[in-house]
Amino acid sequence: MRNIRKSILLAIVLAGGSIASTAQTHYASNISIGVKGGADLSRVNFTPSVKQSLALGMNGGVTFRYIEENHFGLIGEVNFEQRGWNENFEEYPYKYTRTLNYIQIPFLAHIYFGRRGKFFFNAGPEVGFLIGESTSANFDYNNLSQIKDFPLRTTYQYQLAAENKVDYGISAGLGGEFNLNRRNSIYIEGRFYYGLGNVLKSGRTENFRGSNSMSVMASIGYWFRVK
Repeated sequence: MRNIRKSILLAIVLAGGSIASTAQTHYASNISIGVKGGADLSRVNFTPSVKQSLALGMNGGVTFRYIEENHFGLIGEVNFEQRGWNENFEEYPYKYTRTLNYIQIPFLAHIYFGRRGKFFFNAGPEVGFLIGESTSANFDYNNLSQIKDFPLRTTYQYQLAAENKVDYGISAGLGGEFNLNRRNSIYIEGRFYYGLGNVLKSGRTENFRGSNSMSVMASIGYWFRVK
């Protein structure tokens, strides 16, 4: 009986050592740094609504990725992104576009599948810091009463600057990555962002009850594995 117990204990120890060794060698963690760039389409979800089409902007930045487990990692980015809105006047010849420039910092969970070619899903919170804004229009939006044929529509937004300098929200994206070799890879990603904060001064007693930013980003990037 004692010999049987010793044999069982030895088997457990050997099995445990084998499992630990397998766990250690099954996947080696890695750290990568990279760059990305692309374009985005954005709008602001106003309440009451403002007739819009999507505004075209650009994005780009530096990226950091840490992968500890097979199929799972974390991504942090520091990006420049242009968001805003482009108003739709339908049959009228007027044009109005507001461009908002942000430094955005997303922190994302990174889930991927595959080896040489990978499919991935990224999702997580994001915070943005407004660093500037500009307006492009072919009419004097400060003197609408002087424009005889100006259409009946919501116009409060023309007089409101982007008072809230910090925006925050949720990002989620899908993409594919292709490994060029052990250390270098390229990827493409489509990502959606929805802002939980208001772009303009908003509230129950304000002209707008809400003004949430929304954008769809398409980017191409490069990873360099440093570990």
